[in-house]
Amino acid sequence: MKVIHILLFILLTPLLLKAQEEVDGYESEFIYGINKNTAGGLIGGIVLRKSRKIGDRLYQSYGLELMNVKHPLEYQLRASSGSTFIFGKVNYLYAFRFQYGRELILFRKAPQQGVEIKLLTAIGPTIGLLAPYYIEFNPDGGGSIGNNNTKREPYNPNNPNHDNSKIVGTGYILQGINESKIRLGANVKAGLSFELGTSKSSVTGFEIGALLEAYTQKIELLAGAENKSFFPTAYITIFYGTRR
Repeated sequence: MKVIHILLFILLTPLLLKAQEEVDGYESEFIYGINKNTAGGLIGGIVLRKSRKIGDRLYQSYGLELMNVKHPLEYQLRASSGSTFIFGKVNYLYAFRFQYGRELILFRKAPQQGVEIKLLTAIGPTIGLLAPYYIEFNPDGGGSIGNNNTKREPYNPNNPNHDNSKIVGTGYILQGINESKIRLGANVKAGLSFELGTSKSSVTGFEIGALLEAYTQKIELLAGAENKSFFPTAYITIFYGTRR
């Protein structure tokens, strides 16, 4: 009888180990998502992250975030043409955040059900692109977008032709990106990830948390407002991805 028990143990051990691995074991993960934060617009930017297992419940991660950072006092005005523009805006800030972090699994989920919860922390450098905000204006005042009298220039609050009454719209998408100035900084974040997927090889979920970004100098985004070098934000990211 003891021999039978030993043989059964030897035969069943690989199956038990495999079942346990299916419950909580994956070696790597890649996710991509859309971010919404308190320093961005309707969509703050996109997130990419690669994670690799380094312990029973611990993973190391490498991430990249591409964000459009806005001043908290920005608001839109309607021009005489019916188009809108951001009052007093002088620059866009596009932040490229490189991150190295750790992910700790707090709660594992069972196969095909439940929620996996992870604690995430990350830190890294930021490369900011400060691009001028272009407006379309009519020196004679009023008018419509694209007529022969209008011009497009980077907004300058000291230029009398850039008065609100003469602005009819904004520049083209990404106009002025080739005139960008580089601003260096750093970022640190902490959050919780909730993975809701039902498949072992795919990932679906959301992440909530807070991030602090700091630059080596003040970032001028809005004329007449206090421009800072620190940008604290709260965020939520909806993500998808794969595991193996």
